[in-house]
Amino acid sequence: MAAAGSTLGIGTFGLATAPMRISFGSGALQHVPELLDEAGLRRILVLSTPRTGDLDGRLPALLGHRFAGLCTEAREHVPESVVRQASQTAAAAGADGCLAIGGGSVIGLAKALALRDGLPYVAVPTSYAGSEMTPIWGVTHEGRKRTGRSPSVHPRAVAYDVDLTLSLPVATSVASAMNAIAHAAEAIYAPDTSPFISMLAEEAVRRIVAALPRIAAEPTDAHARSDALYGAWLAGICLGSTTMSLHHKLCHVLGGTLDLPHAQTHTVVLPHVLAFNAQAAHSHLAPLAEALHTTNPASSLQQLAWRLGAPRSLRELGMHARDLDAIASAVLAEPYANPRPVDRNGVDAVLRSAFDGLPV
Repeated sequence: MAAAGSTLGIGTFGLATAPMRISFGSGALQHVPELLDEAGLRRILVLSTPRTGDLDGRLPALLGHRFAGLCTEAREHVPESVVRQASQTAAAAGADGCLAIGGGSVIGLAKALALRDGLPYVAVPTSYAGSEMTPIWGVTHEGRKRTGRSPSVHPRAVAYDVDLTLSLPVATSVASAMNAIAHAAEAIYAPDTSPFISMLAEEAVRRIVAALPRIAAEPTDAHARSDALYGAWLAGICLGSTTMSLHHKLCHVLGGTLDLPHAQTHTVVLPHVLAFNAQAAHSHLAPLAEALHTTNPASSLQQLAWRLGAPRSLRELGMHARDLDAIASAVLAEPYANPRPVDRNGVDAVLRSAFDGLPV
């Protein structure tokens, strides 16, 4: 670590990253039994969603004697009722751990069980959410999403199998990847960022932005999928190593209160928050501008998302004008640190712009 004022010109910073085993590449799913054994897990409850399809049918054979049951009830924003039901299922099955295979909703459920019951898990992400690399958990109860940070919710290991992303629909891929970009972007200007995080964030965004048009043109392009998954992994490390700012606060409130789709909400909101923070975070956003080959990262990301058919407005996602005031009040009630001071006028302006889908 370089001291402040050193000749390296880096300054003083701190860094905390999560130690875990990573298996990345085509066929990584086959390493799951080994990862479970290394973690000392013997009876495994598989967590997924109803949309996992034929993959669920392959898992009992893959896990063999370790397979204790299947729970397909994972939902976006991790409703507390789903956590309670999964906890009961795990107890009835005598599970000593979980295998979370799916996107951020599934991994969010695994985190909630780790926090609630101390159940360790191995993650197999099938989207670009990046949640598996963060100590951030969130559970929704009665329209309010509670979030927190705890090292106990980290997985014991992660298997990134590119093959499992080949069938991810293009629209879902675009939104999920924009969600990952949001992780990298906010990590760059987080109050606890570092040169290491800036480097990872720039590489994450560069990989994802280069991959998305190729995925849209050919969804089964394994090289493009690999780049996107690699970028999402890096972006997850960025988010897991820093604190969140206005963008994530807005998305958590919008999702938990209105049950808006998680990744699509990130996709719509991100350019508007970046535009709001552009002047205050100008120097911090330089790596993002470099990765995008632009002087206006907010506009570039918005135009990329729109070219690839992403939703343009919160109105399109199901938000109503009558919701604007309540969302703004909830954001201001428990604000996150942000490079530009956040007041009512600022939150109102960002929300209205995102609600109407205005160009930034």
